[in-house]
Amino acid sequence: MSLSVANSKESNEKNQTAVLDEEVKISPLKEKLKLAGMRLALLVIILLLWELVSGTLVDKFWISEPSDIFQSLYTWMLSGELFFHIGITAQEMFIGFLIGATGGAILGFILGRSEFLAKLLDPFIMALYSLPKVALAPLFILWFGIGIEMKIVFAAVIVFYLVFFNTYAGVKNVDSDLLDNIRLMGATESQILQKVIIPSALNWVFVGFKMSVPYALIGAVVGEITASNRGVGFLISYSAGQFDTAGTFAAVLILMFMSVLLNFGLGVLERHFLRWKQTNN
Repeated sequence: MSLSVANSKESNEKNQTAVLDEEVKISPLKEKLKLAGMRLALLVIILLLWELVSGTLVDKFWISEPSDIFQSLYTWMLSGELFFHIGITAQEMFIGFLIGATGGAILGFILGRSEFLAKLLDPFIMALYSLPKVALAPLFILWFGIGIEMKIVFAAVIVFYLVFFNTYAGVKNVDSDLLDNIRLMGATESQILQKVIIPSALNWVFVGFKMSVPYALIGAVVGEITASNRGVGFLISYSAGQFDTAGTFAAVLILMFMSVLLNFGLGVLERHFLRWKQTNN
């Protein structure tokens, strides 16, 4: 009898543990779905309020209305203009981001490892960094014309400093005790770089990447607004010039979507390259 009761208790405990484990597994998913549902509901409410207010409380000329904005997007999509301009802006931003991020990361690693070079170049880097980048746009137009090259260089210059400073800080913040210990164990400089410095600095580098993605987009769009006849920045400038509020909002919406998509992509890459950090957490 006592054995039967003991087995029953053990079975109940196992069942309870299984239920708890199942709840722990399901609860994050439920939480995410709930949050997504609430966000979607909030978005729908905002769009409905916007639609109701436009033309009644606020003149439609100033804020347009969601239905007109989506109509503009639909028209551009049918004509092919939407994908053409998105393609141009994405091309400028990606190439500019790639050049700026690569240059910033390499120089950040080099100066982070060489104190003498860091001290030598510090005033020059700070002088160039303190310069408002928009002031360089006319100079870039003079050098590269109004083609795609000017926007790529403009985006690369903006991205460069963000990635450089984060990479430099990441390399300088590597635990010195850890470096001393691994040197005592006989590690070479190449092994220290591959096994300690780069993995430790990657977190900072990805922060720099995530910070610089919107700025790469800003660089490309500002370049297009300054001087261009294609790209999403041109769409904004052209629509505003035609007093087309719906078109201007539609182009801004495209930029917002592109920025969110890029940040999502970087988040995926960050989770992939920093798997060890998530595992430790």
